[in-house]
Amino acid sequence: MRLIVFINGLILVFGAILMFGISIIFANTSGVFLISSLLTATFGAMLCLATWSDFPELAIKDTFLLTASVWLSAAAFGALPLYMWSLSFTDAVFESISAVTTTGSTVMSGLDSTPHDILLWRAVLQWMGGVGFIVTGMALLPILRVGGMQLFRTESSDLGDKELKNATLFAVATAGVYITLTFSCMLVYIYGGMSIFDAVVHALTTLSSGGFSNYDASFGHFQSPFLQWSATFFMLCAGLPFVWFIRIARNGRFQSEQVKVYLQTLAVVIFGLSFWMIFYNGYDPFDALRLVAFNVVSTVTTTGYATTDYTTWGALSVVAFFFLTAMGGCAGSTSGGAKTMRWIVLIRSLKMQIQHIHFPNSIYTLKYEGKKLRDSAVDGVISFFVFYVVTVGILTMALNMIGLDFSTSVSGALTAVANVGPGVGDIIGPAGNFSTLPDSAKWVLMFGMYVGRLEMLTVYVLFTQRYWREVF
Repeated sequence: MRLIVFINGLILVFGAILMFGISIIFANTSGVFLISSLLTATFGAMLCLATWSDFPELAIKDTFLLTASVWLSAAAFGALPLYMWSLSFTDAVFESISAVTTTGSTVMSGLDSTPHDILLWRAVLQWMGGVGFIVTGMALLPILRVGGMQLFRTESSDLGDKELKNATLFAVATAGVYITLTFSCMLVYIYGGMSIFDAVVHALTTLSSGGFSNYDASFGHFQSPFLQWSATFFMLCAGLPFVWFIRIARNGRFQSEQVKVYLQTLAVVIFGLSFWMIFYNGYDPFDALRLVAFNVVSTVTTTGYATTDYTTWGALSVVAFFFLTAMGGCAGSTSGGAKTMRWIVLIRSLKMQIQHIHFPNSIYTLKYEGKKLRDSAVDGVISFFVFYVVTVGILTMALNMIGLDFSTSVSGALTAVANVGPGVGDIIGPAGNFSTLPDSAKWVLMFGMYVGRLEMLTVYVLFTQRYWREVF
């Protein structure tokens, strides 16, 4: 427990350094960041000093609490500058949790005239949340066997050199890919005509699959086809497993089952909706392809950028985007959602069960990446989907009881758990935001963002008595 508190203290100290950096950059306007930095650094340092000792090795049961608590600490103190600036307590916490979980739902309007330090802070929180989840997902979640995430070992265990099998160096290599892609995205945005500030903010929120923008019109503020195609490409990269990039850099291997399915699914959906836009809505073919590709990739990777209100494209588009919300990108990426890897295992498991009904005496082997899957991995995937559906259902009922209409309730619950950002409907759709929701609804959605980002089972295990008996 002392080690968990100590690490939380270190996280706060690091956050304080980031706040202080913003206060230096915007020296004339960032008094709130200087004060927030001092308060956060003081509290973080007190936690570190109070728990400093020779720490025992971190047990598996402790990593559940560590993973869950770090995100709460980061979100709580990340809200401090927003609260001191002008947001209410609930709105500040909502914006901060939305940022660190890379959900992208926002309660802020008038972004075009919002101070640059606040806009940059939102983007920094999203970027840190993105890299934090990658490191957690690669180093801890497979070990914890959370929701089938141990399957990621199948994809990450063939890198060859022993040193990359070390969790620390593995995380460093992954962070290197993340930083490289972010910097490349920023340069492309600048080349495409963005200001340096806009390029920095949008690069941070593109690769984190967060989707916070500097403008109320989101990425639709930039009408440049080049910029929209560039964002589509980098959002696509953000939804790919970062270990895939490491593998390509080391031995040139492009083969990955979930990457193949991920890209094929996107291609089918994009071309299908593009034809719908061309033949039924009368769009120009190139405009239709660009608009559909951008918004589909943004939704599937849970980035949440929007260039237009796609709910006006017709009933087919609304239904398609609703289901795309739950898909998600690849395991080991910054995207949220259920992840392509889990969908592959679930579909194959269901197919195997159907075949077993027809031929009960036959023996079937469930494989992923050419390797036989253990029953525990399959059980983990099925358990994840059960908790996923139950969580969305409970949140939907809670939102509906608060007074929201059904479409807003169900899309709000799904977009929170999947960490997408915009939902469906006039209130929280691509053309709206979450500012008009009651505070109680915002807290419900905050819980959904939190458990969705941490793969649910990581959080739910903390609600069991047996866990706390083992801890203490």
